[in-house]
Amino acid sequence: MVLLRVRRLLHRSYLLPFLFVMCLTVSSLQSAWAVDGTSYVSTKQQKGSFALAAAGKVAPLYASAADWPGVLRAAKDLQADVNRVTKLTPTFSTDKAPTGKEVVLIGTIGKSPLIDQLIRTKKLDVSGVTGKWEVFVNQVVEKPLPGVERALVIAGSDKRGTIYGIYDLSQQMGVSPWYWWADVPVPPQKSLYVTAGRHTQGEPAVKYRGIFINDEAPALSGWSKEKFGGVNSKMYVHMFELILRLKGNYLWPAMWGNAFSDDDPQNPALADEYGIVMGTSHHEPLTRAHDEWRRYGKGGAWNYQTNAAALQEFWRGGMQRMGTRENVVSIGMRGDGDEPMSQESNIALLEKIVADQRQIIAETTGKPADQTPQMWALYKEVQDYYDKGMRVPDDVTLLLCDDNWGNIRKLPKLGDKPRSGGYGIYYHFDYVGGPRNYKWLNTNPLPRIWEQMHLAYEYGVKQIWVVNVGDLKPMELPISFFLDYAWDPNKIGADQVAAYTRQWAAQQFGEKHAAAIADILAKYAKYNARRKPELLDADTYSLATGEWATVVGEYQQLLARAEAINQQLPAASRDAYFELVLHPVRACANLNELYYTVARNREAAKAGSSTANGFADKAKALFEKDADISRQYNTLLGGKWNHMMDQMHIGYTTWHDEPANKMPAVVTLSPDKITAAREPSTSAPTANNRFVSIEAEHYTQAVNTSAITWQRLPDLGRTAGAVTTFPVTAAPTAAPSGTSPHLEYRLKLAQAGPVTVQAYLAPTLDFTNGQGLRYAVSFDDEAPQIINLHTGMVADNGNRPWEKAVADNIILRTSQHTLAKSGEHVLKFWRVDAGVVLEKLVVDQGGVKPSYLGPPENFPKAAGTKASTTEPKGSVGKR
Repeated sequence: MVLLRVRRLLHRSYLLPFLFVMCLTVSSLQSAWAVDGTSYVSTKQQKGSFALAAAGKVAPLYASAADWPGVLRAAKDLQADVNRVTKLTPTFSTDKAPTGKEVVLIGTIGKSPLIDQLIRTKKLDVSGVTGKWEVFVNQVVEKPLPGVERALVIAGSDKRGTIYGIYDLSQQMGVSPWYWWADVPVPPQKSLYVTAGRHTQGEPAVKYRGIFINDEAPALSGWSKEKFGGVNSKMYVHMFELILRLKGNYLWPAMWGNAFSDDDPQNPALADEYGIVMGTSHHEPLTRAHDEWRRYGKGGAWNYQTNAAALQEFWRGGMQRMGTRENVVSIGMRGDGDEPMSQESNIALLEKIVADQRQIIAETTGKPADQTPQMWALYKEVQDYYDKGMRVPDDVTLLLCDDNWGNIRKLPKLGDKPRSGGYGIYYHFDYVGGPRNYKWLNTNPLPRIWEQMHLAYEYGVKQIWVVNVGDLKPMELPISFFLDYAWDPNKIGADQVAAYTRQWAAQQFGEKHAAAIADILAKYAKYNARRKPELLDADTYSLATGEWATVVGEYQQLLARAEAINQQLPAASRDAYFELVLHPVRACANLNELYYTVARNREAAKAGSSTANGFADKAKALFEKDADISRQYNTLLGGKWNHMMDQMHIGYTTWHDEPANKMPAVVTLSPDKITAAREPSTSAPTANNRFVSIEAEHYTQAVNTSAITWQRLPDLGRTAGAVTTFPVTAAPTAAPSGTSPHLEYRLKLAQAGPVTVQAYLAPTLDFTNGQGLRYAVSFDDEAPQIINLHTGMVADNGNRPWEKAVADNIILRTSQHTLAKSGEHVLKFWRVDAGVVLEKLVVDQGGVKPSYLGPPENFPKAAGTKASTTEPKGSVGKR
C-alpha cells in the first residue's frame, strides 16, 4: 500500500526499517504511524478500508447530543480538520439517526447511546477500553446500524479518551498539533481511507501530563494583551486544544500578576468543558492564584501563625469556586511570593496547615478529602521538611521536583510501600532564579530530558508530570517530547531519541528534509545547553586554545545548513520553519559571534592592536542584528506573534532580567594607543602528546554483568554522547573490582609519572538522597579510586559547587594516579552507583590548557566499541 505521508507523531515502533522503506514511496507527503507501527490512514483504497474522503465526497460525522460537550466540540474540530486537508466539509449531526453508506460515529462509552448500542449488539469490541483511563479505539465496523453499510467508530473510555481518538485521526490525516501555535501548514489530499481493524494507543503510563505557563512577562503577557485583551479564555482555548492534541490533560496557568479563575470566569468553565484538568503551582494552595491574595487578602499577612482565619476563608473561597470541575488541588504552604516560610515555621505547623486545608476540601466538596485529587510539592526548602519527617496523608501525590535546571533532586526510595496518591515530577524548561534566569530560547536537549525522566519513571513516578515551559513558544519540540514520553516511556529508548526528532520534523515539514532539520534542532539545543544564552559572556570560551573560534564555526555551519533548507522548502512551510528552526539558529549563531567578537576586541585592545576598533564596530553591528532578528520574529505573519521575542537576553549583571538588552562593553583605541598592527593569535595551539582526551562513548571495551549493562546515550552532553549503566534501579556496586561493570580505554602515554584523570559528568544530583553518587577510576591493575560527584554540593542558590555545575552544565571531578612506565595502559571507569552519566575523560600529564569544554578528542576512535565476552545479548557492546 502507499502510505499517506501525514504528520503523525510517532509514539511506538517507529524505528522499524521496513516501515521507512514503505514510507519512501510517497516522498512529498508527511509521515504517519499508529501505535502498532503502521499507518491507518492512506491515500489508496484497500480491502475493508473506510472512505473518509473520496471522489469529491466526505463521510458525515455523527455523535449523540448526550455526550460530553468537550467531545462534541472536538468533533467539530475534526470537521474543520477534514476541511483543512481535503477542502471538503463533512456534515456533523447530533440530532438524528445516522444513515448513509459510510459514516463516522463518535462517542464515549456510557455517555453515548450510539456507542452503547454498538457494544450491546456486539458490533464494537471495547475490551481493553471500558473502565480504563483515557483510552480510545478507532475501528472500522461493518453494518453497524440499520441503513449504514460501514462506519468508522471513534469510541473512548471517558471524555478525554474520545477526544484523543478524534485528534489521533486528525494527526493521521496530516494536521499537526502545532498547526496554530507554530503555523504548520496542512498538506492537501483528495482521498483519505482508514484501514480496517482496531487502532488504539492504550492507556497512558502517567496519569496527569501537562505544562506550566510561567515567567510569562514580557513575552506571552505582552502578546496576549495585544491579541486577546489579556491572558484570558480567548487565549486559553488555543492552549487547551494544543494540550489535548498532544494527548496531555493538565495545566498550571500563567501566574505573574494573573489569576486564572478570577480574571475571566470563562477560563475554568472552558477548561472543564474542553477536558483539561487544572492545577495551581507549587505555592498556590486550594486553587487560589497567588495574585488573588493581593486582591482579596484584606491587607493581612500571608502567615498561618498570625492570620489563620483569613487564610482559611481565602482558601475556602477557592474550593467553593472550583465546584465539581476537574482539578488536582495543591496543598501545603510556602512564604508569600514563592519564598520560603519564616524561620519560625516548623513541621508541626505545616502538618496542621495541611490538616486544616483537607478539612476545608471535605467540607466544600461534601465528600471525604481523599476523594479529591491533591498534590504536595516538595519544592526547594519544602523537600527539607519532608526529609526531616513531615508527612501528608497517603492519598496526596508527592510532587517531587528538579533543581529548576533539569536535574531531579529526589526520587522515591526503592522498596518503599506504594502510596495511593503516588508521586509526580515538576520539571523545568524555563526558570527565573539563580544562578541566572533562562527564558529566551530552548536550551533543553531531548537526550537529557529522556535520561532524567527515564530515572523518574523507573523509580515509580507515574501520577503527575508537569513541566514549566515559560511562554510555551519557543519550547514546541521539548513540549511534544515531554508529553509523548509521558504517554509511554517504554516506547522511546535512549537510542531512539534522534529518530523521534526526525519523525517530529517530518510531521511539521515532510520527509524530504526531515533528517537534516532534526539534526539542526538537536544541535541547536545541544549547543545552547553548553552554556545557556543568558550566561554567555566574552570569557565563556577560550580564545587562546581556539575554542571560541570552534564554537562560533559550529554555529555558523549550522546556520548555513538551516538557511539552505529554508530556500528549498515550499513557501507554505517557511513561516513555521522560521519559528521552529531558522530563527533560533540565526539568533544563537549571532549571539555567540557577538560575544566572540567582544572577546577578540578586548584581547586586541590589550595588545594595542589596530584590529581592536574594527572588532568593536563589528560587535555593535552584531548587537543591532540581534534586535533585527527578534523584530523579524515579532513581525512574522503580520505580527501574529508580536512580543514573543521581547525577552531580554544580552547583558545580565545579576541573576534576574535587566530592563532591556545591554551592549557588552568594548574597547575603542585612540591612535596614540595603537602599538601593533595585528590581532594577537587565537589559533589552536600545536598538538602535544601530554594528554589524551576521550569521548566517553568511544570506549575500547564495556564489561557488563548479567544484571547491569552499559548503555550509550547518543548526543547527550556538551560535546559528543554519554554512557551510563542500566537498569537505573540496580543497587550500588559495593566494591568495584575484577569483572564488575566498568569501561576500558586502551591508550598510550608518552611518559611515566603522575597523571590526572578528569571526568566530565552530567550534572545529575543525588536523587537517592544518600551520601552522593559515586564512580571509580583506575589504571591497569591498580585498586579503583572511588570518587563522589556531590561532595560539598547542595542544590540551592548560593552553593557555589551547584551553581557552577548547572551554569557549566557539567560536573568535573579529578583523580590522581602514578604510572610506573610509559607506553600502553588501560584506563578503567568503574560503575559504583546508578545514575552516573559520563560524558568525557581527559588523561592529563601536564599538557592540558584551560578551556570551557575541555580539549577536543585525540583518542583513536577505531579502538572503541569492543564488547566484553561477559556482555549479555542486546547490550550496548553488541550494537
